[in-house]
Order: sequence, then structure tokens, then C-alpha cells
Amino acid sequence: MLENIEFHKIISNTIMITTFVMVMMMVIEYLNVKTRGDWAHRLKESPFLQIIFAAVMGIIPGCLGAYTIVSLYAHEVIRFAALVTAMIATSGDEAFVMFSLIPEYALLINLIVMVIAITVGVLLMHFGKRFEFFCVAPGHMEVHQHEVDAHPQTANSIMQNLKNITFIRALLIFGVVSFLIGMATGVFHHEHFDISTLDGAQPQHLHDHAHDHDHSHDHANEPFTIDWIKITYIIVMITALYIFLTSSDHFLEDHLWGHVIKKHFLKILGWSFGAMILIAFVGQFYELNEWITDNIWMVLLLAVLIGIIPESGPHLVFVIMFFQGLIPFSVLLASSIVQDGHGALPLLAESRKSFFTMKAINVAVGLLAGAIGLWVGF
Repeated sequence: MLENIEFHKIISNTIMITTFVMVMMMVIEYLNVKTRGDWAHRLKESPFLQIIFAAVMGIIPGCLGAYTIVSLYAHEVIRFAALVTAMIATSGDEAFVMFSLIPEYALLINLIVMVIAITVGVLLMHFGKRFEFFCVAPGHMEVHQHEVDAHPQTANSIMQNLKNITFIRALLIFGVVSFLIGMATGVFHHEHFDISTLDGAQPQHLHDHAHDHDHSHDHANEPFTIDWIKITYIIVMITALYIFLTSSDHFLEDHLWGHVIKKHFLKILGWSFGAMILIAFVGQFYELNEWITDNIWMVLLLAVLIGIIPESGPHLVFVIMFFQGLIPFSVLLASSIVQDGHGALPLLAESRKSFFTMKAINVAVGLLAGAIGLWVGF
């Protein structure tokens, strides 16, 4: 069975996930030192602001907003309530597919899950203090007063840094440049669901509006699409390159290398790769059965349980089933609440307790929302 697993795609996705999370952690570390920790303190001092910020980051299509929230959580900037808020709000790469196939329903789901996410976050903020001990161990965000002004940002300082380049600076610059080249050449890319596999499928929800729809005509006039994930990665990588070129040797070696890379890199890389290998192996035995329409409560439970998987892909079956009119809106809503694409993979690496506790809460919320929806016929 292993010969059927596309290892090159798994390795590419693992590198993409790990690189983005690591760079986001580095950017957070950089901002913390540059501002003497003031920005982090402002966010720390306002739990409600954390929840609003987390909800907004969560509804951003894709996994990048979720990665950012996990990075902030790992750096003790946000609390567990905000983490749960973001993971309820996010739908991972499935959001891109929903906006492509069922845009009006995608907007509705985003609105509903955002309200639910903020509500749950506020409840946890007031009544979920017992979960705070699940946070990552303290000590990530340190500011040494003598280094606050040690971030030269002039052309001369960059030339000086390059002239007296250290091994760590050279390694970091080489890594970011190699990643950018890999993205430009297609070596590194984030896998998305291929919407073309749905050609010919008639969305029953939109049946009344699609009598004269010509699929071949649509393909001939398919609009140009912007790869926002690639653009975001490029912006983040260029930001990282700027930090590597302008920062002091102390900051690079003590903070970025000592606090971020040595403590997080292998964990995130290993858990991301291992989880995707396992998911790819199990996925070979997964089949969709016709009995689903006659066992809708079982489908709801299945949607919620599959939502536990920290991966973009398995959940797409529910998007497709809704698109084809096989399941009600409430099942898709429950799936969107529980699942978070790749967003929770770094959290699984950082804190298993946080991951499983967050998932348990999301499962309960998803089941409740889905059950209420089925009960009222939504």
C-alpha cells in the first residue's frame, strides 16, 4: 500500500507547513524584540481583543491564519480561548473550494461560524480558566534590553552583516532563498483540491439557476485566478529575508536559532510529516457510500469525527456532497466548525494536551450546532 502514497507531495506539504510556521514564529520574535514586547502586552492584556483577532484570522481561507494563531499561542501572546476561537472559525483549504463551488453558502457559513467562534471564545474566557494550564511552557518571549537597539536597518549595516557573515546568518539566508526558488519552480507547493474533478456534477442546491449552464463554455472562459497562498508565502519569506539581513548576530543566534528553530523545528516537521503519512495510508481505504442519505444522523457524527483529522482533504467529501444536494446545510456547518485543515498540525507538535482539548471542545460545539440544524430542518 505504501507504493500508492505520493511521498513527494507529502514532503512538499510538510516543508511548506513547517517553513511558514517557523518563519511566522521568527517574525513574532522579531516584533517582540523591536517593540520591547509592547505589541504582545497589548494583545495579552485584552482577552476579548484576542478572541476578535483570532476569529478574523480564522475565517481567512486556507491554513495561514490558523498557523499564525498557533504561533502566537506558542509564544504565550494569546490564550487558549482565542486558540479555540480561531480553530472553530477556520475551514482550511476547504474554504477555497466552498467559495468556488457554493459562494453564497460559503459566506453564510463564514458568518455563522464566526459568530459561534466568538461566542464560544467569550464563554471560555469567562468560564474556561481551568484550560489555561494546557498552554505551552513559559519562556519563549524574552527581551534583552541591550539588544533592543541592535537591529541596524541601513544599507551600510546590511553590507557589514554580509561582510562579516556568520554561519547561522548564511544558513538562514540560504534556506529562505532556496525556499523562494523552490516555490518559483514548483518544487514546493501547497496541495489543493482539484475542482476540475467535479465537472459534470450538478449542484442540486442551485438547480433552479443552472438550466442553461454550459460547462464546456465555462472552461473556455475560465477566469484568471490569483494564488493568494503563494503570494502570502512570498511576502512572509521576503519579510524573513529582511530580518535575516538586518538583525544583529545576537538576535539571530540567541532568539531565532536558540528560541525558535532548536525548540520547534524538528517537532513541527516530524509531526506534520508523520500525520500526513498516516492520513494518506488510511485514506486508501476510505470510500463514500450511498446509504448516507438514509442515515443523516450517522453522517453528522461521521462529519464531526472526520473533522478531528488535522488535514485538508478528507473533509472535502462533505463540501462535494452538499454541492450535489446529498446532505443538508447543518452537516456541512458541523464539519466546518470541527475541522481546521492543516492549521492544527503545528499545535499537535507543540502541545498534545492543547490539541486534544481544543478538538474535544470543537467536536461538542460542532455536534450541538449540527444537531440543532437537523432538528429545525436547516
